[in-house]
Amino acid sequence: MKIPTMIHLRGYLKLAVRGEHVETFINSLAEAGIPVWDVKPTGAHSAELKLLLKDFRGLRPLLKRTGCRTRIKGRYGSPFKAHRLLKRKAFVIGVVAFFMILLTLSSMVWNVEVEGNETIASEDVLDAAKLEGIYPFQWIFKLQSLDKLSGNMTARLPGTSWVGVERNGTRIRIQIVEAAVPEKPPLQSPRHLISTQDAVITHIYTEKGVPKVGINNRVKKGDVLISGVLGDEENSERIVAKGEVKGLVWHEYDIEIPLVKTHKVYTGEGKKRSYIVFGDRAVQLWGYGDIPFSKQETLTFYDPLTWRTRVLPLGWMTEKIMEVTEVQRTISEAEAKKEGIEGARRDILAKYGADSKFVSQKILHDKKENGKVYMKVLFEVEETIAKELPIVYDQGE
Repeated sequence: MKIPTMIHLRGYLKLAVRGEHVETFINSLAEAGIPVWDVKPTGAHSAELKLLLKDFRGLRPLLKRTGCRTRIKGRYGSPFKAHRLLKRKAFVIGVVAFFMILLTLSSMVWNVEVEGNETIASEDVLDAAKLEGIYPFQWIFKLQSLDKLSGNMTARLPGTSWVGVERNGTRIRIQIVEAAVPEKPPLQSPRHLISTQDAVITHIYTEKGVPKVGINNRVKKGDVLISGVLGDEENSERIVAKGEVKGLVWHEYDIEIPLVKTHKVYTGEGKKRSYIVFGDRAVQLWGYGDIPFSKQETLTFYDPLTWRTRVLPLGWMTEKIMEVTEVQRTISEAEAKKEGIEGARRDILAKYGADSKFVSQKILHDKKENGKVYMKVLFEVEETIAKELPIVYDQGE
């Protein structure tokens, strides 16, 4: 006969049946609609079979009619396991207590995190959250809806455009989006724009003030380019001059480049030292012994121990001592000149602005002597030459 479904969940019995009419008894079970399976004859007048727990009580009239007797040989399934567990009271109480404690702990807020704040202190955010009932060991069911908490937090924290409140299990995360406040320009005293170097003007744009020079005018260092004084001597007004002035400037560089370059190269050989770190102290654990390298370089890697977002004063440090050797490379005179000119160009861009443009360059003098190349190079560069100069009031004013 086909085995019923979910027999382990419903529970079933293994029975031994004996009597002169065992076959009649088994046929009666089929006629009564009682499912049995694993029917095995164990003798001339005996057999074994399995049936569901709920059908066991319905066997009595069939047993009387056929004159058979049964004996339970095995009990299987969840009902019997539950019954055995209920007999062990201490175990049952422990399981119930465990789940009650777990339910209690999972119904509380354990951690409140603040993210996205830059100018607003985290302590201020946590104080505002506490006023809304968000703090560790608070019951989760006492919290208001997340949308309402978000609106209330936004109202309590000035300088925020939005505050998001998100709950993930027992953790509350507060996300801050700070309002963009335009910076107020600092108050400035009246001032001119003057030339930083001797130059020939190539471009001038005046936003505020009175231009004092024009295109192709030659100026000296300190000359006024855009004046911050409006009007004449009798009716004048002093303002902050603004604008952009560019001019051709000449830079002369003395360049010295060696023809033999020395580089450090790792050989691939190395040694490791391992330390455990407590605060500002490190205790070496492995890697004792002398360093067998004449030239070496030490690389240090520190891996701190963290708990959530907090860095603990405990960690693991590894030192890799790598053997290095020096390799020399000889370059040509043309390569040395190219390298020297590129270095001078990088220096000009770093000093006078990345928007500077090189108009021309000329090598005034070059020579090769004592394994080096010496050059004197003149660069013609278009660059910004304006800087501010405060206007000094006369003593009589």
